[in-house]
Amino acid sequence: MRQKLARVLGGVAITALVFSGAACKADSGSDASGNKAACDLKIGFFGPLTGDAAGLGIHMRNGTKLAIDQYNKDNKDCKVNLAEYDSQGDPAKAAPLAQQAVGDSKVVGIIGPAFSGESEVADPIFDAAGLPIITPSATRPSLSTKNWKIFHRGVGNDTSQGPAAGRYIKNVLKADKVYVVDDQSAYGAGLVDEVKKVIGTAAGEDKVQVKQTNFSAVVTKIQSSGANVLFFGGYYTEAGLLLKQLKGAGWKGTMVAGDGVNDANFIKVAGEQVAEGTILTCPCAPATAAKGTFVTDYKAAFAQAEPGTYADVSYDITKIMLEGVKAGKATRADLLSFISSYNKAGGATGVTYKFEANGELDPAQVLVWAFKVNAGKVVPDIEIPKA
Repeated sequence: MRQKLARVLGGVAITALVFSGAACKADSGSDASGNKAACDLKIGFFGPLTGDAAGLGIHMRNGTKLAIDQYNKDNKDCKVNLAEYDSQGDPAKAAPLAQQAVGDSKVVGIIGPAFSGESEVADPIFDAAGLPIITPSATRPSLSTKNWKIFHRGVGNDTSQGPAAGRYIKNVLKADKVYVVDDQSAYGAGLVDEVKKVIGTAAGEDKVQVKQTNFSAVVTKIQSSGANVLFFGGYYTEAGLLLKQLKGAGWKGTMVAGDGVNDANFIKVAGEQVAEGTILTCPCAPATAAKGTFVTDYKAAFAQAEPGTYADVSYDITKIMLEGVKAGKATRADLLSFISSYNKAGGATGVTYKFEANGELDPAQVLVWAFKVNAGKVVPDIEIPKA
């Protein structure tokens, strides 16, 4: 009877802990202050793991997975689990996935959402539930203007990337006629708006759609404009198809695009010869030149694959959450407070992660790089100087 009673009481206690947003604590996880690391909690990754934009999402998920796997190796008796929310980069899928995440009391933090459009749908749901997020890649500036207390951005936004891309077009490419095209996504349209502020009057502009495959009308307009540079705001599938059709029609200019195109899959879609010379920007340093053992560890964990765009950022921001968990931040509210007051350099990026009141990364830490497609690979070109 006594043994049975103990089991019943133990079950009640555990249930109470789970529904209060906490989980078990292990004596082996104590830190110097006496706090104990929370066990059996979850950190979620929210972004595209299948579909047309999966190339970007998988590298970010891998960075998160690597950080969690390394943490669990060092904390075998007090592990953290990875929960994956495959949005396919589609805002229409974001709401049910966000509801799924907030409905799991063991999920105490989200890495993501990866894209701006899905962020606009999911973040209000996360905010209502007090579930803290750090996005490694959603760059639309307006995301930090919504008064979401849970919002944090681990990179610069498009008010840094867009003008930098514009300066590269003007000062490095010295283009006299620039045509601009966006895919009407929250990300693509916002990025083009920022580029236009720097380049001035464009030679022409147009809009396409996500999942569009025939760009003949846009191709004709670009050729007729006499533009020698095309800036594209959107993602790699549409960018690759557009450039392939544009070059096939005889256009000799250079495409410049943002971080949504900065992925090896762009070269696969466009073709190696067609993609050659394309310039891709990112409010991030090259992941392949990350600090410490990150690159070696990543390749060892993922079949010798090179880390892609934002893999290193995802790794670092996941480690922020893990550091909070290790310190005993077992509730969403406690982890949110920990993240909001964080002020340390990441091991892979070297960036000091310090967030402003609106969740933006400290502007002093923001940098923008230009990458170039060369011989079938996306390689670093230059860090674009600040204005």
